[in-house]
Amino acid sequence: MQERETLLIRHCTDGDQWDDYVLENGGHPLQLWGWGQVKSGHGWVAERYFAVTEHESENGEHTSSIIGAAQVLTRKLPFPLRAFSYIPRGPVGFEDTNQASEFLNLLADAIKRDHHSVSLSVEPPSLTFEAPDGWQEGSRTVLPAQTIQLDLTKGEGDLLANMAKKTRQYIRKSAAEAGEIRRVKSLAELEHVLDLYHQTAKRAGFQIHNDEYYRDVFTTLADNGLVYATYVDDRPVAFLWVAISAHTAFELYGGMNEQGSELRANYALKWHVIRKLKEWGVETYDFGGLINGGVSVFKQGWSETETVLAGTFDKPLSPLYKVWVAGLPAAKAVLRKSKSILKK
Repeated sequence: MQERETLLIRHCTDGDQWDDYVLENGGHPLQLWGWGQVKSGHGWVAERYFAVTEHESENGEHTSSIIGAAQVLTRKLPFPLRAFSYIPRGPVGFEDTNQASEFLNLLADAIKRDHHSVSLSVEPPSLTFEAPDGWQEGSRTVLPAQTIQLDLTKGEGDLLANMAKKTRQYIRKSAAEAGEIRRVKSLAELEHVLDLYHQTAKRAGFQIHNDEYYRDVFTTLADNGLVYATYVDDRPVAFLWVAISAHTAFELYGGMNEQGSELRANYALKWHVIRKLKEWGVETYDFGGLINGGVSVFKQGWSETETVLAGTFDKPLSPLYKVWVAGLPAAKAVLRKSKSILKK
C-alpha cells in the first residue's frame, strides 16, 4: 500500500490560529483576521479557509498539514446576480502551484454552493499568477494592479536616490517647516483625523465610508493598522493610514487640509512612516494602487519604476457571469448599488 495524500479545505474559526499562519507565511495585511472582521461589520461576509493535506501512510496512520490559506469576502448583490466573492491579495502559502490551483477550485465549489456568487475573484499579491483551469483574467477589479512598491530591504540612500528630485526636495523642506509627526493612538485623536479626511474627500471629489467604518478599522486592526499624523498647533494637517503584516505595509487612506498642502506635510510624513516600517523589519511598502489624478502623480515621485501585479482572475460561477463582466445596464445598476465593492 502506497502513501495517499488528499487535499481538503477547512473553515478556520480561530482568529489567533489564522493570524499566526498569515504572519508566519508572508501573508498580506488584507488577509489578516481583523480586515475580514471590519468588512463583516459593513455588508460583507468574511470566511477563512485552510488548505489541508491529509496523509495515510502504508501502516494506516493519518496525519494532516496546513499548506495554504485564503480569506474570502462575499457581498450580496441584487437579484438575479445574488453575490460576489473575492480573495484580496491572497491566497497565502502554497509552495506547489498545482496544490494552489486545486485549492482554489475546491474553494470556488464551496462558494458557489454556499453563496451562489456570480464569480469568485482572486487578486494575488504577486507579479505573476498561474490561473487554474476554468479561470480567466477578470475585468472587474476591486484593488488596482498598478501600484508603487518600495523594497524596504534597501538602504535609505538607495530609496532616496530612486525618487524624483522634487520628492527628495519636498521631504527635506517639509521636514524642516511642517509640524510634529506622531502616531494617532486613541479614538478621540482619530476624530480629528476623520475631520481631515472629510475635508480631503470634499476637496478632491471622492467618496468615503461613514465614520463608523474607519473607527472599526482603527480598533479592529489595532497594531496591524497604524495611523500617523502631522500636527501644527496640536491639530492634524496631514495623515497616513497603513495596514501591516509581518513583511508588507499597504496604504489604506491618507489626506491633508489646505495648510498641510501648503507645507507639503505629506512628504515628510510618508518618509517618516516608511523609515519606521523599515526599522521594524517590514520589507515591502505598497502605495495602495495608482488610479488617476494628482494622487497618482504624488505616488509616482517616490520611485522610478511602477509595479504591475498579476491582476484579477475570475472563476465564473453563474450563467450571468457574462452579463456581469460585459457591463450591460443591469450589471452597471448592480455595481452602482454596491459601490463599497470598489472601496478599501
